[in-house]
Amino acid sequence: MTPTAAPVRPRDADPLGDPAFAERYRAMLARDARFDGQFITGVHSTGIYCRPSCPAVPPKPANVTFYRTAAAAHEAGLRACKRCLPDAVPGSPEWDLDDDLAARAMRLIADGVVERDGVPGLAARLGYTPRHLTRVLSAELGAGPLALARAHRAQTARTLLVSTAMPVADVAFASGFGSIRQFNDTIRAVYERSPLELRAAGARAADAATALAAADAGVVRLHLPARPPFDAAGVFAWLAARAVDGVEVAGPDRFERTLALPSGPASVRLRAAARGAGVEVEVRLTALADLAPLVARVRRLFDLDADAVAIDEALSADPALAPSVAAVPGIRMPGALDAHELVVRALVGQQVSVASARTALGRLAAALGESVGTTGRPGPAPIDADGPRRLFPTPAAIAAEGASVLRGPAARIRTIVDVCARLASGDLVVAPERERHELRADLLAVPGIGPWTAGYLAMRVTREPDELLVSDLALRNGAARLGLPADQRGLAERGAAWAPWRSYASMHLWRAASA
Repeated sequence: MTPTAAPVRPRDADPLGDPAFAERYRAMLARDARFDGQFITGVHSTGIYCRPSCPAVPPKPANVTFYRTAAAAHEAGLRACKRCLPDAVPGSPEWDLDDDLAARAMRLIADGVVERDGVPGLAARLGYTPRHLTRVLSAELGAGPLALARAHRAQTARTLLVSTAMPVADVAFASGFGSIRQFNDTIRAVYERSPLELRAAGARAADAATALAAADAGVVRLHLPARPPFDAAGVFAWLAARAVDGVEVAGPDRFERTLALPSGPASVRLRAAARGAGVEVEVRLTALADLAPLVARVRRLFDLDADAVAIDEALSADPALAPSVAAVPGIRMPGALDAHELVVRALVGQQVSVASARTALGRLAAALGESVGTTGRPGPAPIDADGPRRLFPTPAAIAAEGASVLRGPAARIRTIVDVCARLASGDLVVAPERERHELRADLLAVPGIGPWTAGYLAMRVTREPDELLVSDLALRNGAARLGLPADQRGLAERGAAWAPWRSYASMHLWRAASA
């Protein structure tokens, strides 16, 4: 569904005369769960907003306004529906697909930048003034950055209240609220319930055991839903093949690692959800304020918000890809928990096998990575006794000592050390909020970085959905196995028909190569 500026409420006598409104109204009448999270149905006759699949009696068109964000519905004086819980759905894929200012701002808001740095810090990260940013977001999304951050905090709080046994005060600060009073007031305004009432309403019998287990010192557990279909096994297999010794432990349905977050180190374990599409998260944090950034990064890592139905439908139109899509519905494009770490991984992995890159990265982590969770060391202990106990090396550490640890061609080592020095100093910025064409240009301007690396980082850091790395040998081998052209020019020409989902087509080709 093509996004339009919010809210969508025609001024015509017949609201269905507006094509954008009519399209969304039809989706609402069909109670199509595919659109849950992609837009909000505001019902002004009842003063509530709902997900499109809400089972309630459909409202009349004249009483409906469609919003792109829950924050816009809040600004219009609406509260969340108690029946369909519109905030309990995967996020909109729009923020990963689009590359405009609004989408990039939404990525940073989900990462907790407003809570840490305020609106001026958010605007500075995006390269605009706070006034201009507020004007653009209000026009495009129906709410300014403060309102968008407030809505995100409320949604995070609701998730923690109904899926964890955390004390309510801890939920408040983990969600990013500055005070208990602010937390209580916001929850009542958005959900028309107190935090304890919201927790009681969302509790399930199956949560009782989870609540008791969550009493483990310092461990937070929660469920992150995915937009189905969801190939969780494919993401776990991807991560397992690339797991760095000492930093990560991976299996067919489990992934555990250490991670540096804004307040300090964390240990996180991820599993495929036992029920429904999604991921179960267990984490030890240095500070509860890091929970929201962690959730945002896990959602990107597993590509939980991808519109799998639309992707599969488009790629299945190619007879050569159709069998792969049918065999693996809901394939995902793995993101990155740490953008700087992924840059190092990509540079080390240039023109070598995955196994060779993994060995080199393990050696680098053993030599330069900081130990955590041990006597006299900062940070939380691993969730499991045999879990990872080392952070991936920082760019500063690699810039200072990487030349003595890295092995391989001297030119590659110089590139890695040079890039890490640029990352550490801020001369090179690789982050999810970067404009894709600008990031690509900045990367290609660095000696030793070519189109493959720039494209690969665009795919996994900025969530570029339409990248086909035809220079990749493994990708071309996979194309040959599926009966597609194996030469760069032929594959590029054939792949033009897969737009705008060529990154997901790449995942099918890589999977075919490794099968």
